[in-house]
Amino acid sequence: MDRLQEDVLRKVQEKDVHFIRLWFTDVAGTLKVVAISPAELENAFTEGIGFDGSAIQGLTRAHESDLVMHPDARTFRILPWYGNDETTGRMFCEILGPDGEPARSDPRSVLQRALDRASDLGFTFYAHPEIEFYLFHPETNPAAEPKPIDNGSYFDNVSRSLARNFRSEAVKTLESLGIPVEFSHHEAGPGQNEIDLRVSDALSMADDVMTMRVVVDQVALQQGVQASFMPKPMIGYPGNGMHTHFSLFEGDRNAFADPTGEFGLSVTARKFIGGLLHHAPYITALTNQHVNSYKRLCSGFEAPRYITWGKNAQAALVKVPSLRADKPKSARIEYRAIDSAANPYLAYAAILNAGLDGLENDYPLPEPADTDVSALTGLERKVQGIGELPGSLKDAITLMKTSELAASTLGEDAFAYFLENKEHEWAAYRLQVTPFERQRFMH
Repeated sequence: MDRLQEDVLRKVQEKDVHFIRLWFTDVAGTLKVVAISPAELENAFTEGIGFDGSAIQGLTRAHESDLVMHPDARTFRILPWYGNDETTGRMFCEILGPDGEPARSDPRSVLQRALDRASDLGFTFYAHPEIEFYLFHPETNPAAEPKPIDNGSYFDNVSRSLARNFRSEAVKTLESLGIPVEFSHHEAGPGQNEIDLRVSDALSMADDVMTMRVVVDQVALQQGVQASFMPKPMIGYPGNGMHTHFSLFEGDRNAFADPTGEFGLSVTARKFIGGLLHHAPYITALTNQHVNSYKRLCSGFEAPRYITWGKNAQAALVKVPSLRADKPKSARIEYRAIDSAANPYLAYAAILNAGLDGLENDYPLPEPADTDVSALTGLERKVQGIGELPGSLKDAITLMKTSELAASTLGEDAFAYFLENKEHEWAAYRLQVTPFERQRFMH
């Protein structure tokens, strides 16, 4: 047993922890939870907790059902919403096979493999997401039109909102869990909010994104509102994006920074962008995994639809944020397609591998967009070589099937399961008859 595990055992005893909740996700990004008593924790560290992996979506095949979860002591936190009477801790888990090797379909392991590839090249991968979500009045009928809790817009101070202290409570809770927040504010849609997490290594950040969703749901429950990370919950208003800033570091040096380069970007950064643009259509199913995701991408409100990049280009797929000359370590790129319902482990892994592939294969990088490409005609975009993200989950699945990069990133089993799961989602969606169709055609 290592020192971190011993520290956790000591904290559990000192804080009189009653339960430890072990967290991991399935391939679709759904959080899975197992609770154990403190008496079982030492054994969980040394031997792991066995379970039937075939019962978890996409985790393993039926004939390879035995898996073991090992708590990651680095992720131990006390969950503040349980109170002193039932003090509860949580840890994320590594999922291993009976041979002790990481389960290839575990999303956390998928990201770790991509990070190991980056490490072999001398890089550490950092992420900084801007996570959007809506707050609605509670509604027991999921088919009903959602009602936002306020009529605010971008940066508004909404003092009469049903949950006017929501963000402050969420931020305090996140910081009590060791998750630093950089910004929080009202977003452009009524009842829409954004919380930006401070930059961290990509694996810790993926854990933090999963934790942030739980925190937002808990605060919503306490304040009598409903939180939604649905990519496009309302017609005519912005969707929920998770624009994420990425950078590569070599030790303490930002590998994306070069004061002499265009926009302050290094050759490494430009090649990384080239890889992202090249692979973007093929990994969109991973960054935008639901049928509803494509209603966000095609509806405007600065959601990226076309495969472009540029400095401060709000509708570009890859944006280069402004860089202060005195802060070269802040050089980064912003990938704007990811939505708030994505599985962060798989999305970050695909983006990292796409960028690293750009470093190794030196794909041509088009000129940065300096105009609103959505205002161009289809012919003009074709002449300029501007591609488009897939317009539906079906299109995204079709493209992903042809991607060696997506297949190698996920591994054979997770790749096959993810595609099968999304095909089922598309098939179920095609059978639906919507209020829009009744309104337009039932006469």
